[in-house]
Amino acid sequence: MVYSFDEFIPRENTDCVKYDLRKQLFGSEDVIPMWVADMDFKTPDFIVDAMKARMDHPIFGYPVKPEAYFTSQVKWLMKKHHWEVQPEWIQFCQGVVPALNLILLAFTEPGDKIIVQPPVYFPFFSAIKNNQREQVDNPLIYKNGRYSFDFDDLEKKIDAKTRILFLCHPHNPGGRLWSIDELTKLAGICIKHDMLIVSDEIHSDLVLPGFNHVPMASISDEIADHTITCIAPSKTFNIAGLGTSSVIISNSGHRRKFHNMVERIHIGMGNIFGITASIAAYTFGETWLREVMGYIQGNVDLVVEFCRSRIPDIKPMVPEATYLVWLDCRNLGLNNQELKRFMIERVNVGFNDGPTFGAGGEGFQRMNVGCPRSVVREALERMEKAIVELTG
Repeated sequence: MVYSFDEFIPRENTDCVKYDLRKQLFGSEDVIPMWVADMDFKTPDFIVDAMKARMDHPIFGYPVKPEAYFTSQVKWLMKKHHWEVQPEWIQFCQGVVPALNLILLAFTEPGDKIIVQPPVYFPFFSAIKNNQREQVDNPLIYKNGRYSFDFDDLEKKIDAKTRILFLCHPHNPGGRLWSIDELTKLAGICIKHDMLIVSDEIHSDLVLPGFNHVPMASISDEIADHTITCIAPSKTFNIAGLGTSSVIISNSGHRRKFHNMVERIHIGMGNIFGITASIAAYTFGETWLREVMGYIQGNVDLVVEFCRSRIPDIKPMVPEATYLVWLDCRNLGLNNQELKRFMIERVNVGFNDGPTFGAGGEGFQRMNVGCPRSVVREALERMEKAIVELTG
């Protein structure tokens, strides 16, 4: 391996959400933070070196995006996901969550209905609520430790005011990679009802060994015409603090609407270091990504085997993508508040609380394993000790 991921890097007092907000969020600075979705691995050297090289010029004025900003993404998407994207389809945005809000502003009106599929990434909910749109839940089906779409329920929920379906692909928190058959059927329903699909594919590069991600818009031209895709290098290369993402829109009319909204709010310029980092990531990142995902697979394997053999009351959903593991804790017999307090006060680990992901999240906790294996093991051992004390 070229890269090592075992080094523990202290992040306290670096104005870091994951570590420096522990007291505020969990009531203690001693919990192991395994919640917010960034990794505890060093940002890759090729990104840091590119930023240092740009820093050698002493002026950081208003930037433009060079051709390489777009072509590096085009080449990456073709090589990694066999998706042919034209440079002009790529629209800059400061983040996927801002993009969700901008899309609602550009394509819907207050009171319009937006479908979500919980349990799912909770900023979907706040984007809908904060823009005075109406959230419509199409809950996922949970069976045998795996999620699937409920197509019958989806059809029943759609009416004349339903405008958009927010798709989380790969799924967060469950780590599912939706199959081409599932995606095609889902898209067919949306096209039938003239709905827009907003596909959040920010975790699409974080595919575990042996699996493949199929971008929704890559399936057919007709589906692409009804799809807006959100991606970013932020999760993949651990550079979320640089505020750089892309919104990919092949439909020229939809692209114009989104672009006009970005221009109206005047947030399309970006920042020098985010642009620089994005180019470096998508140009030189293949080896690093392959190795980090191999390491994360080892962390996932550790969680699955540890739970199976030593704490069978915790049943992890085995992810196919992301560095997130969705823990089914319902066998502990605790209600939502009891489970939340148990993990913080007794286990002394800070997970994401399942109910924040909406319907179906009750009794679950989301664990971030994008960290050195020693940290994962420590968290599991703390959990084992606390559960033995709980159950006697």
